Amino acid sequence: MRKPHLPQKMCIVCGRPFSWRKKWARDWEQVKYCSERCRRHRSDSSASATDAK
Repeated sequence: MRKPHLPQKMCIVCGRPFSWRKKWARDWEQVKYCSERCRRHRSDSSASATDAK
């Protein structure tokens, strides 16, 4: 079942779009990363992700 109406954000580390998830319902405004992997690599990858574009 596809849900095209869900809000999306761009991950600040990898730059990929990600959609709202139920587990983020209470703090969607503070969500910045698409995955745990990106959250862990936020400091060393955030500069290279913006340089790559």
